[in-house]
Amino acid sequence: MTYRIVSDSSSNIFNLNSEISYTTVPLKILVDGVEYTDEPGLDTEALVAKMEASQWGSSTSCPSPQEWMNAFDGADYIFGITITSGLSGSYNSALNGKEMYLEKNPDAKVYIVDSLSTGGEMELIIEKIAECMEKDMPFEEAVQTIQDYQTHSHLVFTLESLSNLAKNGRVSPAVAKVAGLLGIRFLGRASEEGTLQQAHICRGPKKTLTTTLAEMVKMGYKGGKVRIHHSLNLAAAEKLKNLILAEFPGADVRIVPCTGLCSYYAERGGMIIGFEDL
Repeated sequence: MTYRIVSDSSSNIFNLNSEISYTTVPLKILVDGVEYTDEPGLDTEALVAKMEASQWGSSTSCPSPQEWMNAFDGADYIFGITITSGLSGSYNSALNGKEMYLEKNPDAKVYIVDSLSTGGEMELIIEKIAECMEKDMPFEEAVQTIQDYQTHSHLVFTLESLSNLAKNGRVSPAVAKVAGLLGIRFLGRASEEGTLQQAHICRGPKKTLTTTLAEMVKMGYKGGKVRIHHSLNLAAAEKLKNLILAEFPGADVRIVPCTGLCSYYAERGGMIIGFEDL
């Protein structure tokens, strides 16, 4: 039996530390008429700088069903995972790709996970899927295990800039400008429905980090896995990691740079943090 995990590129994970076959399908970002494919080699710093310099709104597009089907090719035990369906059509596209694949490979088993999240929480779910496959777990049992695990995985995020959101009409340009002038950071979380919600407004980087950890604990964090994905802000990610380890010395904390799609949403300085309450 051939196992495979397929993620869209919002997981920020292009390589998996596992013997299980793993691949990604890219989302795309359009800025000033130029399309950037979220794949290995994309210069995220140049992408963010282009977004910052643009006077116009930018946009994203999800992988096509054909791209998903192609990524499944040759495997017969497949888990696909997508960014939350609340932000993108990637989940529906993956479902269509699944149906196309099963028409040609009726004996295959394919399950598509709507992460209801992105970034760091997707990494945690991918790790759990790989763990199930490494144990040669029956497909239906693996599906149930992943569904159960999703009730114990969570996401919080911080934003230092609202510039791109303002250009795309999601927040007022005046609010974005004032936030930048006052050094205001926004701390949010992913809801159970997969929408992104504001939780706190913080003044300054130190307050943002301490409030982030406090919010994680409030949501049930007890010292389990944490995956910190950052957009051009390694220093803040390392400070958050140190804060977590100071309070939970045995925690498994990993830092990962955002690729294109998550850099688009998090902008410069943002962080997308997945953690479990186990």
